[in-house]
Amino acid sequence: MGHTLADKIKSGHSRLVFYSLTPPKITTNQDRIAEIAQAQAERISALDIDGLILYDIQDEATRTEQERTFAFIPTVLPEQYSRDYFHQLKVPRIIYKSIANLNAAQFQQWLTDNTDIQHSVFVGASSQQQIEQTNFSLLDAYALRQQYAPSLVIGGVTIPERHAKKGDEHIRLTSKMEQGCSFFVSQCVYNVNDTKDVLADYYYHSRETSQTPAPIVFTLAPCGSLKTLQFMEWLGIKVPKWLYNDLKHSKDILQASIDTCLNVASELLEYADKKNMSIGFNIESISIKKDEISASIDLLDQVLKLSKQSFKMAPERSLGKVVEEVRMPHY
Repeated sequence: MGHTLADKIKSGHSRLVFYSLTPPKITTNQDRIAEIAQAQAERISALDIDGLILYDIQDEATRTEQERTFAFIPTVLPEQYSRDYFHQLKVPRIIYKSIANLNAAQFQQWLTDNTDIQHSVFVGASSQQQIEQTNFSLLDAYALRQQYAPSLVIGGVTIPERHAKKGDEHIRLTSKMEQGCSFFVSQCVYNVNDTKDVLADYYYHSRETSQTPAPIVFTLAPCGSLKTLQFMEWLGIKVPKWLYNDLKHSKDILQASIDTCLNVASELLEYADKKNMSIGFNIESISIKKDEISASIDLLDQVLKLSKQSFKMAPERSLGKVVEEVRMPHY
C-alpha cells in the first residue's frame, strides 16, 4: 500500500484494524517489563494491523460509586513504553493521553516533550469533579494541541452507551472534529443497537451539515470469565441482559464472547457499508490472563478476514462525493 496511517485515516477509504495494549503496571519489576514487552513486540510484528494503540489508564473512582472489580494500579506511561520497548516495531503507534490529572501548563509541557509522537487520542476526565480540580478540560487540550503540535494526528473517544443516555454523541463527534479530531475510537462495544444508533445519528447529522463523517474504529474484546464480564460492566460497557445471561451460563464463555464480537463486527460493517461510512475495529484484551490475550489474537485474525471480505468503497467514490449524493432528494 505504501500509505501512512495518517493518509489512511484522512482518506477515509480503508477498513482500519488496530490492536491495543495496556502497558505493565508501574509496580512490575524492570526485567519483567522488558520480558513482557519483548513477547508483545514479537506478537505484534506478526500481525497485519494498521496501528497499535497503547492505553493510558486512569483511576475512574469519581465516575462511579460502584466498587472496582480489579484494584487500580498506575501503569508505565504509554509514550515511555512505546519509546523504550517498541522503537524497532514498524507498526504505527497511537498513544492515548489522559488529561484527567493535568493542568494546562503540564499538558503543554507534554506536547513539547513528545514531538516524536505522530498519532494520539486525548482522553478527558471521567467526571466534572476532576475538571474542576485541574481547571483543564478536553476542549482546552485540543486548543493547546492546535497551538503547540498542529501536525499531531489526533483521535477522539466515542461511547455508544453515553448516546443511549444523553442522545448527543453525534454532536460530540462533530464538535471534536471541529477541534481537530480526524478519527474516533470507541469504548468496547457489546450492544450493537446502541452502536448503530450512534452511526445513524452521526450519518444523518453529517448529511444535514454537509460534512464528511470521520472514520470510527469500534473496539471489540473477548471475555473469558464472569469476573471480566463484571469488570466490563464497571467500566461502563453495556452488555444487554439476554447476552449477559447467555455468556454467564455458557459452557465456553470465551468462545461465546468471540462469536458475539464477530456478530457485532459483521452487523456494524453491513450497516456502515450501506451508508458508505468508514468504520474499522480495534481489538483488545481487557484482562491480562493468557487465555484472554490469546483469544484477542484469534478474534483479531477473524476480524481482519471479515474486514477484507467486506465491501470497500471504490476510490473514485470519495466520502465527500457520497455526502453530496445523499443530500440529493430521492423520489
